[in-house]
Amino acid sequence: MPRHGAVVVGFDGSEVARRAALWGAREAASRHRPLHLLHAFHWPFVDLVQVRLPAGVLAEEPVREWLEGILADTAEECRQAHPDLTVTTEIEAGDPVETLAQASEEADLVVVGRSGITGAARALLGSTSAELVRHATGPTVVVRGEAEHQGPETGGQVVVGADGSRVSSGAIGFAFDFASRHGHELVAVHAWADLPLDALAPVRVWDFNWEEVRSEARELLSESLAGWQERYPDVPLHRVVTTERPVDALLERADGAALLVVGSHGRGAVRRALLGSVSHAVLNRATCPVAVLRPS
Repeated sequence: MPRHGAVVVGFDGSEVARRAALWGAREAASRHRPLHLLHAFHWPFVDLVQVRLPAGVLAEEPVREWLEGILADTAEECRQAHPDLTVTTEIEAGDPVETLAQASEEADLVVVGRSGITGAARALLGSTSAELVRHATGPTVVVRGEAEHQGPETGGQVVVGADGSRVSSGAIGFAFDFASRHGHELVAVHAWADLPLDALAPVRVWDFNWEEVRSEARELLSESLAGWQERYPDVPLHRVVTTERPVDALLERADGAALLVVGSHGRGAVRRALLGSVSHAVLNRATCPVAVLRPS
């Protein structure tokens, strides 16, 4: 099957999707995996994507023909950039999020673009990338559409969040592998609390033994990285332990990075409403591509 073991790119015909496809092509070539461009054809297509269709293209069949053409053009562009890369395309009827989430079960990686729409539009329309991250079972990379060049070679470092959890370990492994293949430094960030200190009342800031907190945090980070550094000795590693909020700490270090990698813990709706979601927040605010890994 074209999706099995492939880097699958969600494609809707937009310029953002084209950039995601080129990012995915570079990553697929680096992994020695095929590239599969997938469009989920959810009618009415024109209401769901921000693309300008040619005049007269209003019915379903002309839209499908137009999509087949632009898919073929994008696939050829990926082949020209990476002559040894196997590229396939597919148009499937169905909901984009459900289709891509299903593809993530057998794909090596799923890549989608994000246009950076406003908060109001996001509230009304939702976001395929944000919804996909919640439902995908495999690793997902979201490539933002603002930057002209967001390939794996862009930027000097890969940033990963480490909190000692099982999903965090998977994110660290993903980050080491990416950094090793593309020749990047890895910055491992551990921000010790999920909540700002003022939410921990009645605990007082001066009641904390900060040196003990930092020592325990450094130990946790070392334990999280144990084994990975030995497996990837070619990757320069920089460790960051901070009392900043996790989102702020990650975004600060990821400015201009090649990739930001985080784990998604899949918190329930109530806890997510109270604590927020680090993965969701960085998807909305990061300027670099973001990889999100969910518990296996």
